[in-house]
Amino acid sequence: MVIKNLQLLRTLSFLSEGRRFPWYPPFWMMRLKVLELTDDWSHVRIQLPLTWISSNAAGNIFGGFQANLADPIPALACVKRFPGYRVATKKLEIDFLRIGSSDLVLHFDFSDEQIKTIQQDLDKHGYATPCFEMSYVRKDGKVSTRIKNTVAIRPKGYVGNHDR
Repeated sequence: MVIKNLQLLRTLSFLSEGRRFPWYPPFWMMRLKVLELTDDWSHVRIQLPLTWISSNAAGNIFGGFQANLADPIPALACVKRFPGYRVATKKLEIDFLRIGSSDLVLHFDFSDEQIKTIQQDLDKHGYATPCFEMSYVRKDGKVSTRIKNTVAIRPKGYVGNHDR
């Protein structure tokens, strides 16, 4: 059933990626709202609302909800920029600086410098393992959470050293 729903979601080409993204099964109950999403995924802003589902016993957003949304964003951006490669999150580090006491907005930017460095690594080694930094910002403008997300970009069919 989930596979059929995902296939249907992909065929709805009249909807932008920003409109389809919140309907992806792991996200639809989170009630995400895509605020900004460039076609090449270089600039992403997604609102993670504080709801009864996303709040913990203290009334703040669960860290797991934050991790769930932050996990695929750099990988999806890399798939857009480097088609033909297998891309997956390799490591996710989360630093909770302040409580998530309001809706949070995930801020992700993919710079031209990062793209150039990744392309150089792909050309030289055939793979790349870039690290991206993102943050969640509260309604009061303060950073709530800092995230480091390391992505493995490998050729399709790659079988090799898992430490790369």
